[in-house]
Amino acid sequence: MNIWLIVCFCVLVVAYLLGSIPTGYITVKLLKGIDIREFGSGSTGATNVLRTLGKVPAGFVLLFDSLKGVAAILIVRELFKFATTQNFLPATIDVGIWQSSMVALVAFLAILGHSKSIFLGFSGGKSVATSIGILFAMNWQVALISIGIFGVVIAISRFVSLSSMSGALAAPISMIALKQPLPYIMFGVVGSLYVVWRHKSNIERLIAGTESKLGHKVNIDVDSEQTANPAS
Repeated sequence: MNIWLIVCFCVLVVAYLLGSIPTGYITVKLLKGIDIREFGSGSTGATNVLRTLGKVPAGFVLLFDSLKGVAAILIVRELFKFATTQNFLPATIDVGIWQSSMVALVAFLAILGHSKSIFLGFSGGKSVATSIGILFAMNWQVALISIGIFGVVIAISRFVSLSSMSGALAAPISMIALKQPLPYIMFGVVGSLYVVWRHKSNIERLIAGTESKLGHKVNIDVDSEQTANPAS
């Protein structure tokens, strides 16, 4: 049992480190030689990359950050598949509950790593892209519902931040409706609230009427310390 607990702990650490890979930071650094945290909203996520470098780099960051979440979940499932076939699982555990709980824990650590990257002094993005990958790996129907809500809200409002929060909050509701395992629902609640909390500065700008809409571009001036009009 002790060895199994150590293995599970190591998987949790790997999930956090996967989430911590600063895709946006690395991409902008390689392409422009600048620290994206000094421009726009200061986030390393795809939205800030879109406003600073454009669609192609942002699309790459969105895809890679999503795959970080997928990879974290797949590691858990492959671990349990291997442990089951090799009779490595302790006889006293409930495999279904243990696996779904591990998936939920790994999922949260991945989004935590994305927003609080150990490689960037515990700064990062808003955890939206990584959450999308996680939802697809957990249940593709939940992911599509969240993306659908995101699409409707952004079509109406043009605010990426508001759309992201709406999509996040839709996740636990759809998980309950689709009768997902309790640990998944718990992740949905905690994860969605965490994503909303990460958008607290956006909420303040939405209330103040200063939040930038989709299509706003950040003028990169490497000689200036900070650009104006921060975005989501």
